[in-house]
Amino acid sequence: MSWPSLISRLPQVRGKYVENAPLADVTWLRVGGPAQVLYLPADEADLARFLAETPEDIPVTVLGAGSNMLVRDGGVPGVTVRLTAPFGRVTTEDGARVRAGAAALDKKVAQTAAKAGIGGLEFFTGVPGLIGGALRMNAGCYDRETKDVLIEAAALDRMGRRIVVKADELGYAYRHSDAPEDWIFVEALFQGEPDDADTVTARMDEITARRESTQPIREKTSGSTFRNPDPPGTPDQRKAWKLIDEAGWRGKRIGGARFSEMHANFLINDGTATAADLEAVVEGARADIRAATGIDLEWEVKRIGVETDA
Repeated sequence: MSWPSLISRLPQVRGKYVENAPLADVTWLRVGGPAQVLYLPADEADLARFLAETPEDIPVTVLGAGSNMLVRDGGVPGVTVRLTAPFGRVTTEDGARVRAGAAALDKKVAQTAAKAGIGGLEFFTGVPGLIGGALRMNAGCYDRETKDVLIEAAALDRMGRRIVVKADELGYAYRHSDAPEDWIFVEALFQGEPDDADTVTARMDEITARRESTQPIREKTSGSTFRNPDPPGTPDQRKAWKLIDEAGWRGKRIGGARFSEMHANFLINDGTATAADLEAVVEGARADIRAATGIDLEWEVKRIGVETDA
């Protein structure tokens, strides 16, 4: 769809506005309509001014790497913010600490730490996406989560005010934080531990090899579709992939969308799917699982935008 112009209501910025900007090409699932306006901030000060001066009735949505995002076919109203290169810097500090911008790839944080002889952050090499998303959802893999290594995070609120919070103030739980929805994370400080660079790199290689052997990472996918109903370590933990499998949805197709045959909790676009196809597969599986077990699985993939008109 094509949105009406919104530019006249937005503040002047040093960054860039793009009207009716296609979003399908910047999400891993490769579907979805356009952003009414895409905003690429020049830096944190530019983003703060934008937030402070943008009318409150204009929706503001953040899009990171698009690794864990489903953009609906009707597109995203208001302004979609995509952080730029100045937000992607990663540096090391004394005391085996790593400071990362919210637009830094999770993998880049692990790699930077490894080169500096800092261990404890290598799990990030197995987490697709950006640090901002990891902060928002307490991302993790293989028994480690963001909350385990985070010292503090900085965010801008809807008024453009910079807020710095400690990890224990974010209400972290399994794939969850209590961070207000209107916060845009801009930076994080992580605590690692001194280690041998080659040893850390070897552990990262093991994580990469494990992912490649068990997950369809080379297809159009978005990572885990559902949160597991039970957090890791729970007695008799139930896994989302197993519930999907038992409900008969592994490989089951609607249009160009299906759950992966390799890992049943990974949603796949064969190249012809619409966002509606993908959502229909997920909701179909969810309904069957709920009917059979009483378990109501929660989406881990974030959905944004509006559905197309019927």
